[in-house]
Amino acid sequence: MGAKPMTDVKLTSTLTCPTCGHQSTDEMPTDACQFFYDCKGCGKVLRPNKGDCCVYCSFGDTPCPPIQEGQCCA
Repeated sequence: MGAKPMTDVKLTSTLTCPTCGHQSTDEMPTDACQFFYDCKGCGKVLRPNKGDCCVYCSFGDTPCPPIQEGQCCA
């Protein structure tokens, strides 16, 4: 038992900016969390919400790969 194989992990996520509502689909890093993201709509720098490890877990439609695998990535 252990982590799911990487083939089960979705590597793209659609981020939605909480300020302007702009959506952007991007490939997530597989070996690190992304703490900052520049909105392509309004330019605001997004940071994870308190308790989340990265911007994909806070604003994406798919959590980051480490979280999908059941690992802590913080």
